[in-house]
Amino acid sequence: MRRDSLFFHADFRRLWAGDTASQVGAFAGHTVIPLLAATVLAATPFQMGLLTAAETVAFLVIGLPAGVWVDRMRRRTLMLRADFVRAALLLSIPVAWWAGALTLTQLVVVATLVGTATVFFDIAYQSYLPTLVGREHLLEGNAKLQASQSVAFLAGPGIGGGLVQLAGAANAVLTTGLGFLTSALCLLRIRTVEPEPERHEDAKLLPQIVEGLRFVFTDTALRSIVACTATANLFNGVFVAVEILFLNRDLGLSPAAVGLVLATGGVGGITGAIFANAITRRIGQARSIWLVPLLTWPFYLLLPLAAPGWRIGLFPVATMIAGFGIIVYNVAQVSYRQAVCPDRLLGRMNASVRFVVWGMLPLGGLLGGVLGEAIGIRGTLWVAVGGETAALLWVVFSPLRKLRDLPSEPIAQPVG
Repeated sequence: MRRDSLFFHADFRRLWAGDTASQVGAFAGHTVIPLLAATVLAATPFQMGLLTAAETVAFLVIGLPAGVWVDRMRRRTLMLRADFVRAALLLSIPVAWWAGALTLTQLVVVATLVGTATVFFDIAYQSYLPTLVGREHLLEGNAKLQASQSVAFLAGPGIGGGLVQLAGAANAVLTTGLGFLTSALCLLRIRTVEPEPERHEDAKLLPQIVEGLRFVFTDTALRSIVACTATANLFNGVFVAVEILFLNRDLGLSPAAVGLVLATGGVGGITGAIFANAITRRIGQARSIWLVPLLTWPFYLLLPLAAPGWRIGLFPVATMIAGFGIIVYNVAQVSYRQAVCPDRLLGRMNASVRFVVWGMLPLGGLLGGVLGEAIGIRGTLWVAVGGETAALLWVVFSPLRKLRDLPSEPIAQPVG
């Protein structure tokens, strides 16, 4: 192993461990809270869509100003605050359950506030990575962080589903809160001194927001990437709104089996994270962004074909293959974004991208809830996977198709 590998970077290991703990807790929560709503509170498809929307609506509502605030603050401090807030909010769910007072309204409110804290954490950590490891290690750093996300995607649903089976859905929510507390403890141990952010006390909020948006949408490659990811996320929101209902009610799976089926899909993500760096270097960063999705995302079309019996296996097989492609795509495009963005704009760039691409998730969640009521769960799945697959056309028919690699130095931008 090379001595310049991030395995030997102590503070990156702490960030990596903290992110892994946070992601495991979050993915366990993404299984536990919908199961709590579906099995204990008997939520309808529309209510499940509302809950899905609540988890990500903050990206749409405060995503843009959050980027300005992240650029004005020390990012590690902001991440710590977000972890502690999320842990406290999630603890309120089992407390309310023990008191016999838990309602769907509380789940929606908690999901909304946790999502708000997640906005700040996610923008801050993506903006913090270049400061911590340097731009020359971005591909490796993002690959390792994506590996954490894939491990969490693999382990989190299984942990969540198993805990729901053993201890009840409300008690299982504690897992998510503990994940955020563990993340905070790891971040507290980072010793690298973060540079003082530039002060802009007299700068107005709106012009700074516009500067971040202008950077994102004036770069042709970045614009194509954002359009692809936003379209995929819109239809992923549709999918997530009915996914648990499909597995639990249509396929007749127990909570533990739901967690297991969801978890197996993470195998593809882990494999993608392991090989993302090598694939990107072998075929080029631009080709990793369009060619890998073209070869893997169409496997999503197998998902609605799942049925009781052997056809249940179509679900994890499809998510494994498509998940592989998503992670390779994410490593390549996130590393590109971080490499070409000047330091002073990192928070606003990440916030602008997240505003657009994550802002689609609550809209998709609401659409999924409406479609679930109108055309049924399986019909809604067909709409979702068709849209997610078609999203890759943005990058396939973009200038990226004519390139092998992308710029690795910040794009010059005027100040103001």
